[in-house]
Amino acid sequence: MDSTREIADFVKKAVVKMTSYGNSSHVGSCLSIADIVSVLYGRVLKISPDNPGSDFRDIFILSKGHAGAAVYAALSRVGFFDKEILNSHCQNGSLLSGHVSHKGVPGVEFSTGSLGHGLPVAAGMAFSYKIDKMSNRVFVLMSDGELDEGSNWEAILFAAHHKLGNLVAIVDRNKLQSIKSTEETLSLEPLAEKIQAFGWRVREIDGHDHDDIIEACQDDSGSTPTLIIANTTKGKGVSFMENEVLWHYRSPQGEELDRALEELDSKNA
Repeated sequence: MDSTREIADFVKKAVVKMTSYGNSSHVGSCLSIADIVSVLYGRVLKISPDNPGSDFRDIFILSKGHAGAAVYAALSRVGFFDKEILNSHCQNGSLLSGHVSHKGVPGVEFSTGSLGHGLPVAAGMAFSYKIDKMSNRVFVLMSDGELDEGSNWEAILFAAHHKLGNLVAIVDRNKLQSIKSTEETLSLEPLAEKIQAFGWRVREIDGHDHDDIIEACQDDSGSTPTLIIANTTKGKGVSFMENEVLWHYRSPQGEELDRALEELDSKNA
């Protein structure tokens, strides 16, 4: 089995190529979560490519569906479908849409795109598993800008009230959204204290440190839902993309693509 770092190396290079080939957006968002997604699929989630619909599987929902290329890449790397399909990402007739879709894609649990849907759905699924006394865990990866959506705060109230210890929400805290910083758009801080006040347990980690991610995801919270604030860098691993909001929408082409792949290769040498 590949290590989580090997999976992450693959995912980072794959999303740069996928967004280039499909002339699509959100490469910065994909690189922001590449390490988190790789750890989830490589180490944390109880899932099987041979039986993706198992009643006993863990559930993962990418609420920030615009970063779907990272999930597709990780799923292909761990064996859910052929890696060659990645080359068709966001192109006419492809199964792999720009925003993540479950239609025809093994391993994707829920289609997302409109922000604010992932956590409410995840909370409902976690509640269902609790009612049925099943041990399945539900993980949802959200953007920090997505916390502007009121539906998330309703779900945070719901999960604490029903003591959903089987629910883990991870916030990709890269501090950038759409066209400016999260704090300029609608301030979230003090985020940890706000979530704790709603009755959740909060962990704050380095979202690019695989050991930190593993420990936070595997830590048993009993009957209390967990929110992990994963501090990340948008565009992580490619110098000219890091912390640049431009790469929320732009795709790397020509020399930019070559340079991005060279930088990612050099970091793994």
